[in-house]
Amino acid sequence: MNSRKLREAGVPPEHLGLAVQAVQALAERNRGLPKEARVKPEDLLREVIGQPQNFLGDAVLGPLAEAIDRDGKFVRPDPIGYRTWGSDIDQDSHKQMRQACALPMAAGAALMPDAHVGYGLPIGGVLALEDAVVPYAVGVDIACRMKLSVFDLRPEDLVRRRATFRDALVKGTVFGVGKAQEKRLDHPVMDADWSVTRVTREKKDVAWKQLGTSGSGNHFVEFGTLTVADDQADLGLAAGEYVALLSHSGSRGAGAAVCDVYSSVARNRMPSRYADLGRLAWLDMKSEAGQEYWAAVNLMGEYAAANHAVIHRQVAKLLGEKPIAGVENHHNFCWLEEIDGRPLYVHRKGATPAGKGVLGVIPGSMADPAYVVRGKGEVASLNSASHGAGRAMSRTQAKSKFNWHATQKNLAERGIEVISAGADEVPGVYKRIDDVMAAQTDLVEKVARFDPKIVRMCGDDSRAED
Repeated sequence: MNSRKLREAGVPPEHLGLAVQAVQALAERNRGLPKEARVKPEDLLREVIGQPQNFLGDAVLGPLAEAIDRDGKFVRPDPIGYRTWGSDIDQDSHKQMRQACALPMAAGAALMPDAHVGYGLPIGGVLALEDAVVPYAVGVDIACRMKLSVFDLRPEDLVRRRATFRDALVKGTVFGVGKAQEKRLDHPVMDADWSVTRVTREKKDVAWKQLGTSGSGNHFVEFGTLTVADDQADLGLAAGEYVALLSHSGSRGAGAAVCDVYSSVARNRMPSRYADLGRLAWLDMKSEAGQEYWAAVNLMGEYAAANHAVIHRQVAKLLGEKPIAGVENHHNFCWLEEIDGRPLYVHRKGATPAGKGVLGVIPGSMADPAYVVRGKGEVASLNSASHGAGRAMSRTQAKSKFNWHATQKNLAERGIEVISAGADEVPGVYKRIDDVMAAQTDLVEKVARFDPKIVRMCGDDSRAED
Protein backbone atom coordinates (compact mmCIF):
# COMPACT_ATOMS: atom_id res chain seq x y z
CA MET A 1 0.00 0.00 0.00
CA ASN A 2 1.33 3.43 -0.92
CA SER A 3 0.87 6.63 1.09
CA ARG A 4 -2.26 7.62 -0.82
CA LYS A 5 -3.98 4.31 -0.11
CA LEU A 6 -2.92 4.47 3.52
CA ARG A 7 -4.49 7.91 3.86
CA GLU A 8 -7.65 6.64 2.14
CA ALA A 9 -7.76 3.85 4.73
CA GLY A 10 -7.87 6.59 7.39
CA VAL A 11 -4.26 6.57 8.62
CA PRO A 12 -3.37 10.01 10.05
CA PRO A 13 -0.46 11.63 8.15
CA GLU A 14 1.72 11.74 11.28
CA HIS A 15 1.51 7.94 11.61
CA LEU A 16 2.17 6.91 7.98
CA GLY A 17 5.66 5.59 8.84
CA LEU A 18 4.30 3.21 11.50
CA ALA A 19 1.51 2.16 9.12
CA VAL A 20 4.03 1.28 6.38
CA GLN A 21 5.96 -0.88 8.85
CA ALA A 22 2.75 -2.60 9.91
CA VAL A 23 1.69 -3.30 6.31
CA GLN A 24 5.09 -4.80 5.51
CA ALA A 25 4.89 -7.04 8.58
CA LEU A 26 1.30 -8.08 7.71
CA ALA A 27 2.35 -8.95 4.16
CA GLU A 28 5.14 -11.14 5.52
CA ARG A 29 2.72 -12.84 7.92
CA ASN A 30 0.17 -13.42 5.13
CA ARG A 31 2.77 -15.24 3.03
CA GLY A 32 2.92 -17.96 5.66
CA LEU A 33 -0.86 -18.46 5.77
CA PRO A 34 -3.33 -20.31 3.50
CA LYS A 35 -5.12 -17.95 1.08
CA GLU A 36 -8.46 -18.24 2.89
CA ALA A 37 -6.84 -17.23 6.21
CA ARG A 38 -5.14 -14.09 4.94
CA VAL A 39 -6.45 -10.68 6.05
CA LYS A 40 -6.34 -7.55 3.92
CA PRO A 41 -3.98 -5.01 5.53
CA GLU A 42 -6.39 -2.13 4.81
CA ASP A 43 -9.18 -3.90 6.72
CA LEU A 44 -6.99 -4.34 9.78
CA LEU A 45 -5.75 -0.76 9.56
CA ARG A 46 -9.32 0.54 9.64
CA GLU A 47 -10.00 -1.51 12.75
CA VAL A 48 -6.84 -0.20 14.40
CA ILE A 49 -7.81 3.38 13.61
CA GLY A 50 -11.35 2.88 14.80
CA GLN A 51 -10.56 0.99 18.01
CA PRO A 52 -6.83 1.16 18.75
CA GLN A 53 -7.35 -0.10 22.31
CA ASN A 54 -8.13 -3.55 20.88
CA PHE A 55 -4.63 -3.83 19.39
CA LEU A 56 -2.44 -2.54 22.20
CA GLY A 57 0.37 -5.04 22.71
CA ASP A 58 -0.09 -6.67 19.30
CA ALA A 59 3.31 -7.65 17.92
CA VAL A 60 2.60 -6.17 14.48
CA LEU A 61 -0.06 -3.52 14.99
CA GLY A 62 0.72 -2.51 18.57
CA PRO A 63 3.06 0.42 17.81
CA LEU A 64 0.54 2.02 15.43
CA ALA A 65 -2.32 1.38 17.89
CA GLU A 66 -0.35 2.94 20.76
CA ALA A 67 0.46 6.03 18.70
CA ILE A 68 -3.18 6.54 17.75
CA ASP A 69 -4.42 5.77 21.25
CA ARG A 70 -2.14 8.44 22.73
CA ASP A 71 -3.73 11.05 20.49
CA GLY A 72 -6.79 12.27 22.43
CA LYS A 73 -8.77 13.18 19.32
CA PHE A 74 -8.91 9.49 18.36
CA VAL A 75 -10.65 8.36 21.53
CA ARG A 76 -14.09 6.90 20.75
CA PRO A 77 -16.98 6.57 23.19
CA ASP A 78 -18.14 3.12 24.23
CA PRO A 79 -20.94 1.72 22.01
CA ILE A 80 -24.48 1.99 23.35
CA GLY A 81 -26.54 -1.16 23.93
CA TYR A 82 -29.53 -2.33 21.91
CA ARG A 83 -32.54 -4.59 22.44
CA THR A 84 -33.28 -7.53 20.16
CA TRP A 85 -36.65 -9.06 19.36
CA GLY A 86 -36.61 -12.62 18.02
CA SER A 87 -33.88 -15.24 18.16
CA ASP A 88 -33.48 -16.31 14.53
CA ILE A 89 -31.02 -13.56 13.60
CA ASP A 90 -27.61 -14.13 12.02
CA GLN A 91 -24.42 -12.95 13.70
CA ASP A 92 -23.49 -10.65 10.81
CA SER A 93 -26.64 -8.63 11.48
CA HIS A 94 -25.65 -8.33 15.13
CA LYS A 95 -22.16 -7.26 14.06
CA GLN A 96 -23.64 -4.51 11.89
CA MET A 97 -25.86 -3.41 14.76
CA ARG A 98 -22.92 -3.22 17.16
CA GLN A 99 -21.04 -1.08 14.64
CA ALA A 100 -24.02 1.27 14.38
CA CYS A 101 -24.13 1.55 18.16
CA ALA A 102 -20.51 2.75 18.08
CA LEU A 103 -21.45 5.99 16.32
CA PRO A 104 -20.60 8.91 18.62
CA MET A 105 -24.11 10.40 18.42
CA ALA A 106 -25.98 7.10 18.91
CA ALA A 107 -28.75 7.56 21.49
CA GLY A 108 -30.89 4.44 21.04
CA ALA A 109 -31.07 1.25 18.97
CA ALA A 110 -33.14 -1.88 18.48
CA LEU A 111 -33.15 -4.94 16.22
CA MET A 112 -36.42 -6.33 14.89
CA PRO A 113 -37.23 -10.08 14.55
CA ASP A 114 -37.08 -10.01 10.73
CA ALA A 115 -33.50 -8.67 10.75
CA HIS A 116 -30.93 -9.67 8.15
CA VAL A 117 -27.75 -8.17 6.70
CA GLY A 118 -28.01 -4.93 4.72
CA TYR A 119 -25.65 -2.12 3.79
CA GLY A 120 -24.41 -0.25 6.85
CA LEU A 121 -27.35 -0.76 9.19
CA PRO A 122 -28.93 -4.23 9.03
CA ILE A 123 -32.38 -4.47 7.51
CA GLY A 124 -34.67 -4.59 10.52
CA GLY A 125 -32.38 -2.21 12.40
CA VAL A 126 -33.64 0.90 14.21
CA LEU A 127 -31.16 3.62 15.15
CA ALA A 128 -31.80 6.92 16.94
CA LEU A 129 -29.16 9.63 16.57
CA GLU A 130 -28.73 13.04 18.12
CA ASP A 131 -28.37 15.83 15.53
CA ALA A 132 -27.20 13.49 12.76
CA VAL A 133 -28.52 11.35 9.90
CA VAL A 134 -26.94 8.33 8.21
CA PRO A 135 -28.01 7.91 4.55
CA TYR A 136 -27.34 4.15 4.56
CA ALA A 137 -29.33 3.75 7.78
CA VAL A 138 -32.33 4.89 5.72
CA GLY A 139 -31.28 2.82 2.73
CA VAL A 140 -31.10 3.02 -1.03
CA ASP A 141 -34.85 2.70 -1.51
CA ILE A 142 -35.85 5.76 0.49
CA ALA A 143 -39.44 5.58 1.80
CA CYS A 144 -40.00 2.05 0.62
CA ARG A 145 -43.49 1.47 1.98
CA MET A 146 -46.72 -0.51 2.13
CA LYS A 147 -50.20 0.53 1.02
CA LEU A 148 -53.44 -1.42 1.48
CA SER A 149 -56.73 -0.44 -0.16
CA VAL A 150 -59.93 -2.23 0.84
CA PHE A 151 -62.87 -2.71 -1.52
CA ASP A 152 -66.51 -3.49 -0.76
CA LEU A 153 -66.16 -6.86 -2.49
CA ARG A 154 -66.30 -10.44 -1.24
CA PRO A 155 -63.69 -13.22 -1.63
CA GLU A 156 -65.85 -15.04 -4.18
CA ASP A 157 -65.47 -12.02 -6.49
CA LEU A 158 -61.79 -12.91 -6.84
CA VAL A 159 -62.87 -16.19 -8.41
CA ARG A 160 -65.85 -14.94 -10.36
CA ARG A 161 -63.96 -11.95 -11.87
CA ARG A 162 -60.49 -13.52 -11.94
CA ALA A 163 -59.54 -12.20 -15.38
CA THR A 164 -60.52 -8.64 -14.43
CA PHE A 165 -58.41 -8.68 -11.25
CA ARG A 166 -55.44 -10.18 -13.10
CA ASP A 167 -55.73 -7.63 -15.90
CA ALA A 168 -55.85 -4.76 -13.40
CA LEU A 169 -52.52 -5.83 -11.86
CA VAL A 170 -50.88 -6.29 -15.26
CA LYS A 171 -52.02 -2.95 -16.69
CA GLY A 172 -52.07 -0.91 -13.48
CA THR A 173 -48.31 -0.62 -12.91
CA VAL A 174 -44.91 -1.35 -14.44
CA PHE A 175 -42.14 -3.59 -13.05
CA GLY A 176 -38.43 -3.70 -13.86
CA VAL A 177 -35.14 -1.96 -13.13
CA GLY A 178 -35.29 1.59 -14.48
CA LYS A 179 -38.65 0.96 -16.14
CA ALA A 180 -41.02 3.90 -16.65
CA GLN A 181 -44.63 4.49 -17.65
CA GLU A 182 -45.32 4.96 -21.36
CA LYS A 183 -46.88 8.35 -20.60
CA ARG A 184 -46.64 10.62 -17.59
CA LEU A 185 -49.28 10.23 -14.91
CA ASP A 186 -50.46 13.09 -12.73
CA HIS A 187 -50.15 13.70 -9.00
CA PRO A 188 -49.75 16.94 -6.97
CA VAL A 189 -46.33 15.77 -5.71
CA MET A 190 -44.87 16.74 -9.07
CA ASP A 191 -45.90 20.35 -8.33
CA ALA A 192 -43.80 20.34 -5.15
CA ASP A 193 -40.44 22.14 -4.96
CA TRP A 194 -37.98 19.66 -6.49
CA SER A 195 -35.20 22.25 -6.42
CA VAL A 196 -34.52 21.69 -2.71
CA THR A 197 -31.30 19.92 -3.76
CA ARG A 198 -29.35 19.55 -6.97
CA VAL A 199 -29.98 15.80 -7.18
CA THR A 200 -33.77 16.09 -6.74
CA ARG A 201 -33.88 18.86 -9.32
CA GLU A 202 -31.93 16.74 -11.80
CA LYS A 203 -34.00 13.61 -11.11
CA LYS A 204 -37.44 15.22 -11.31
CA ASP A 205 -37.95 14.12 -14.92
CA VAL A 206 -36.97 10.52 -14.08
CA ALA A 207 -39.29 10.58 -11.07
CA TRP A 208 -42.20 11.77 -13.16
CA LYS A 209 -41.65 9.04 -15.74
CA GLN A 210 -41.49 6.42 -12.96
CA LEU A 211 -44.55 7.69 -11.08
CA GLY A 212 -46.93 4.74 -10.77
CA THR A 213 -44.24 2.06 -11.21
CA SER A 214 -43.19 -0.74 -8.87
CA GLY A 215 -39.52 -1.42 -9.53
CA SER A 216 -38.01 -4.84 -8.91
CA GLY A 217 -36.71 -7.28 -6.28
CA ASN A 218 -39.14 -7.81 -3.41
CA HIS A 219 -41.62 -5.17 -4.59
CA PHE A 220 -45.11 -6.41 -5.47
CA VAL A 221 -48.76 -5.68 -6.12
CA GLU A 222 -51.33 -8.28 -5.14
CA PHE A 223 -55.01 -8.88 -4.55
CA GLY A 224 -56.15 -10.94 -1.62
CA THR A 225 -58.76 -11.40 1.06
CA LEU A 226 -58.76 -9.19 4.14
CA THR A 227 -60.28 -10.76 7.24
CA VAL A 228 -61.40 -8.38 9.98
CA ALA A 229 -62.29 -10.45 13.05
CA ASP A 230 -63.83 -7.61 15.10
CA ASP A 231 -65.30 -4.23 14.23
CA GLN A 232 -62.41 -1.82 13.69
CA ALA A 233 -63.27 1.84 14.12
CA ASP A 234 -59.72 2.89 13.17
CA LEU A 235 -60.15 1.22 9.81
CA GLY A 236 -63.81 2.13 9.48
CA LEU A 237 -64.64 -1.52 8.81
CA ALA A 238 -67.12 -3.91 10.34
CA ALA A 239 -66.06 -7.48 11.07
CA GLY A 240 -66.08 -9.60 7.92
CA GLU A 241 -64.15 -10.53 4.77
CA TYR A 242 -63.23 -8.08 2.03
CA VAL A 243 -61.13 -7.92 -1.12
CA ALA A 244 -58.02 -5.76 -0.77
CA LEU A 245 -55.11 -4.53 -2.87
CA LEU A 246 -51.64 -4.53 -1.26
CA SER A 247 -48.54 -2.91 -2.76
CA HIS A 248 -44.87 -2.64 -1.79
CA SER A 249 -42.44 -0.24 -3.46
CA GLY A 250 -40.60 3.00 -2.83
CA SER A 251 -39.07 6.11 -4.38
CA ARG A 252 -37.48 4.35 -7.37
CA GLY A 253 -34.54 5.94 -9.23
CA ALA A 254 -34.81 9.36 -7.64
CA GLY A 255 -34.53 7.94 -4.13
CA ALA A 256 -31.57 5.79 -5.08
CA ALA A 257 -29.80 8.85 -6.50
CA VAL A 258 -30.36 10.82 -3.28
CA CYS A 259 -28.82 7.99 -1.25
CA ASP A 260 -25.87 7.65 -3.61
CA VAL A 261 -25.01 11.36 -3.60
CA TYR A 262 -25.36 12.05 0.11
CA SER A 263 -23.78 8.81 1.31
CA SER A 264 -20.72 9.80 -0.77
CA VAL A 265 -20.72 13.25 0.83
CA ALA A 266 -20.96 11.65 4.28
CA ARG A 267 -18.09 9.22 3.63
CA ASN A 268 -15.87 12.00 2.34
CA ARG A 269 -16.44 13.87 5.62
CA MET A 270 -16.00 10.84 7.86
CA PRO A 271 -13.40 11.41 10.62
CA SER A 272 -10.48 9.04 10.11
CA ARG A 273 -10.97 7.43 13.52
CA TYR A 274 -14.36 6.15 12.32
CA ALA A 275 -13.16 4.92 8.93
CA ASP A 276 -13.92 1.31 9.91
CA LEU A 277 -17.65 2.14 10.07
CA GLY A 278 -17.76 2.66 6.29
CA ARG A 279 -21.37 2.96 5.11
CA LEU A 280 -22.46 4.23 8.51
CA ALA A 281 -21.00 7.63 7.60
CA TRP A 282 -23.21 10.43 8.90
CA LEU A 283 -24.19 13.99 8.11
CA ASP A 284 -24.34 16.58 10.87
CA MET A 285 -27.81 18.12 10.91
CA LYS A 286 -26.26 21.49 11.63
CA SER A 287 -24.45 21.29 8.29
CA GLU A 288 -25.75 22.40 4.91
CA ALA A 289 -25.36 18.86 3.53
CA GLY A 290 -27.38 17.46 6.44
CA GLN A 291 -30.21 19.89 5.82
CA GLU A 292 -30.13 19.17 2.08
CA TYR A 293 -30.36 15.43 2.67
CA TRP A 294 -33.22 15.93 5.15
CA ALA A 295 -35.15 18.00 2.60
CA ALA A 296 -34.51 15.41 -0.10
CA VAL A 297 -35.54 12.49 2.13
CA ASN A 298 -38.83 14.14 3.02
CA LEU A 299 -39.54 14.91 -0.63
CA MET A 300 -38.80 11.28 -1.46
CA GLY A 301 -41.26 10.28 1.26
CA GLU A 302 -43.97 12.36 -0.38
CA TYR A 303 -43.04 10.96 -3.79
CA ALA A 304 -43.12 7.32 -2.65
CA ALA A 305 -46.57 7.86 -1.12
CA ALA A 306 -47.70 9.44 -4.38
CA ASN A 307 -46.24 6.52 -6.32
CA HIS A 308 -48.44 4.09 -4.37
CA ALA A 309 -51.45 6.39 -4.65
CA VAL A 310 -51.13 6.42 -8.44
CA ILE A 311 -50.71 2.63 -8.60
CA HIS A 312 -53.83 2.12 -6.49
CA ARG A 313 -55.73 4.73 -8.50
CA GLN A 314 -54.82 3.00 -11.77
CA VAL A 315 -55.65 -0.50 -10.51
CA ALA A 316 -58.94 0.59 -8.93
CA LYS A 317 -59.96 2.33 -12.15
CA LEU A 318 -59.28 -0.81 -14.18
CA LEU A 319 -61.24 -2.79 -11.60
CA GLY A 320 -64.13 -0.35 -11.74
CA GLU A 321 -64.23 0.03 -7.95
CA LYS A 322 -63.44 2.65 -5.29
CA PRO A 323 -61.68 1.85 -1.99
CA ILE A 324 -63.72 2.08 1.21
CA ALA A 325 -60.75 1.99 3.60
CA GLY A 326 -56.97 1.84 3.66
CA VAL A 327 -53.70 1.75 5.61
CA GLU A 328 -50.18 2.77 4.57
CA ASN A 329 -46.75 3.31 6.10
CA HIS A 330 -43.08 3.86 5.28
CA HIS A 331 -40.51 1.34 6.50
CA ASN A 332 -37.25 2.78 5.09
CA PHE A 333 -37.14 6.28 6.45
CA CYS A 334 -35.91 8.72 9.10
CA TRP A 335 -38.23 10.61 11.43
CA LEU A 336 -37.51 13.38 13.91
CA GLU A 337 -39.24 12.07 17.04
CA GLU A 338 -39.23 12.73 20.75
CA ILE A 339 -37.85 9.72 22.63
CA ASP A 340 -37.74 9.96 26.42
CA GLY A 341 -38.04 13.73 26.15
CA ARG A 342 -35.19 14.10 23.61
CA PRO A 343 -35.57 15.06 19.93
CA LEU A 344 -33.83 12.29 17.99
CA TYR A 345 -33.50 11.28 14.35
CA VAL A 346 -34.99 7.77 14.30
CA HIS A 347 -33.81 5.67 11.36
CA ARG A 348 -36.02 2.66 10.58
CA LYS A 349 -34.34 0.60 7.90
CA GLY A 350 -36.83 -2.16 7.22
CA ALA A 351 -38.88 -1.41 10.34
CA THR A 352 -42.50 -0.32 10.72
CA PRO A 353 -43.48 2.68 12.88
CA ALA A 354 -45.38 1.28 15.89
CA GLY A 355 -46.16 4.20 18.14
CA LYS A 356 -49.15 3.77 20.42
CA GLY A 357 -52.28 3.45 18.26
CA VAL A 358 -50.39 3.82 14.97
CA LEU A 359 -51.63 1.52 12.18
CA GLY A 360 -49.31 -0.24 9.76
CA VAL A 361 -48.96 -3.24 7.45
CA ILE A 362 -46.45 -6.07 7.93
CA PRO A 363 -46.30 -8.45 4.92
CA GLY A 364 -45.28 -12.10 4.83
CA SER A 365 -44.59 -13.63 1.41
CA MET A 366 -46.54 -14.51 -1.73
CA ALA A 367 -47.85 -17.60 0.09
CA ASP A 368 -48.13 -16.27 3.62
CA PRO A 369 -50.39 -13.63 5.17
CA ALA A 370 -49.75 -9.97 5.80
CA TYR A 371 -51.11 -8.30 8.93
CA VAL A 372 -52.63 -4.91 9.56
CA VAL A 373 -51.27 -3.99 12.99
CA ARG A 374 -51.72 -1.36 15.68
CA GLY A 375 -48.63 -0.16 17.52
CA LYS A 376 -48.31 -0.44 21.30
CA GLY A 377 -45.70 2.33 21.69
CA GLU A 378 -42.84 0.29 23.19
CA VAL A 379 -40.07 2.82 23.87
CA ALA A 380 -37.37 0.11 24.08
CA SER A 381 -38.00 -0.68 20.40
CA LEU A 382 -38.05 3.06 19.61
CA ASN A 383 -41.75 2.65 18.77
CA SER A 384 -40.95 0.19 16.00
CA ALA A 385 -41.81 -3.32 14.75
CA SER A 386 -40.67 -5.59 11.93
CA HIS A 387 -41.36 -4.60 8.33
CA GLY A 388 -42.02 -8.14 7.12
CA ALA A 389 -41.00 -11.75 7.58
CA GLY A 390 -37.33 -11.12 6.76
CA ARG A 391 -35.09 -13.12 4.45
CA ALA A 392 -33.76 -16.47 5.64
CA MET A 393 -31.24 -16.80 2.80
CA SER A 394 -29.51 -14.70 0.16
CA ARG A 395 -30.80 -14.25 -3.36
CA THR A 396 -27.89 -16.27 -4.72
CA GLN A 397 -28.69 -19.17 -2.38
CA ALA A 398 -32.37 -18.96 -3.32
CA LYS A 399 -31.70 -19.18 -7.05
CA SER A 400 -29.56 -22.29 -6.59
CA LYS A 401 -32.03 -23.99 -4.26
CA PHE A 402 -35.49 -23.29 -5.71
CA ASN A 403 -37.10 -23.94 -9.07
CA TRP A 404 -39.44 -21.09 -9.87
CA HIS A 405 -41.82 -23.01 -12.14
CA ALA A 406 -42.21 -25.83 -9.61
CA THR A 407 -42.97 -23.26 -6.91
CA GLN A 408 -45.47 -21.50 -9.15
CA LYS A 409 -47.28 -24.80 -9.76
CA ASN A 410 -47.34 -25.60 -6.04
CA LEU A 411 -48.80 -22.19 -5.23
CA ALA A 412 -51.49 -22.60 -7.90
CA GLU A 413 -52.55 -25.84 -6.23
CA ARG A 414 -53.01 -23.81 -3.04
CA GLY A 415 -55.21 -21.26 -4.82
CA ILE A 416 -52.54 -18.58 -5.23
CA GLU A 417 -51.86 -17.32 -8.74
CA VAL A 418 -48.48 -15.69 -9.29
CA ILE A 419 -48.45 -13.75 -12.54
CA SER A 420 -44.69 -13.14 -12.44
CA ALA A 421 -41.80 -13.35 -9.97
CA GLY A 422 -38.36 -14.93 -9.60
CA ALA A 423 -36.85 -17.85 -7.70
CA ASP A 424 -35.19 -15.40 -5.31
CA GLU A 425 -38.62 -14.35 -3.99
CA VAL A 426 -40.32 -17.71 -3.43
CA PRO A 427 -41.88 -18.32 0.02
CA GLY A 428 -39.02 -20.56 1.14
CA VAL A 429 -36.50 -17.69 1.16
CA TYR A 430 -38.37 -15.96 3.99
CA LYS A 431 -38.79 -16.61 7.68
CA ARG A 432 -42.26 -17.68 8.79
CA ILE A 433 -44.30 -14.52 9.28
CA ASP A 434 -46.24 -16.03 12.18
CA ASP A 435 -42.98 -16.76 14.03
CA VAL A 436 -41.93 -13.15 13.49
CA MET A 437 -45.29 -11.86 14.70
CA ALA A 438 -45.10 -14.10 17.80
CA ALA A 439 -41.74 -12.51 18.67
CA GLN A 440 -43.19 -8.99 18.79
CA THR A 441 -46.51 -9.26 20.60
CA ASP A 442 -45.31 -6.53 22.96
CA LEU A 443 -44.76 -4.19 20.00
CA VAL A 444 -47.95 -4.54 17.94
CA GLU A 445 -51.38 -6.16 18.01
CA LYS A 446 -53.05 -7.69 14.95
CA VAL A 447 -56.02 -5.80 13.55
CA ALA A 448 -56.71 -7.73 10.35
CA ARG A 449 -55.22 -10.50 8.20
CA PHE A 450 -54.54 -10.29 4.45
CA ASP A 451 -54.12 -13.53 2.45
CA PRO A 452 -52.66 -13.11 -1.06
CA LYS A 453 -54.56 -14.67 -3.97
CA ILE A 454 -53.23 -12.99 -7.14
CA VAL A 455 -49.61 -11.81 -7.03
CA ARG A 456 -47.44 -9.85 -9.42
CA MET A 457 -43.73 -9.17 -8.96
CA CYS A 458 -40.81 -8.40 -11.26
CA GLY A 459 -39.82 -11.44 -13.29
CA ASP A 460 -36.19 -10.47 -13.92
CA ASP A 461 -34.86 -11.57 -10.49
CA SER A 462 -33.47 -8.08 -9.98
CA ARG A 463 -32.17 -7.18 -6.58
CA ALA A 464 -33.81 -4.56 -4.33
CA GLU A 465 -32.49 -3.72 -0.90
CA ASP A 466 -35.24 -3.50 1.68
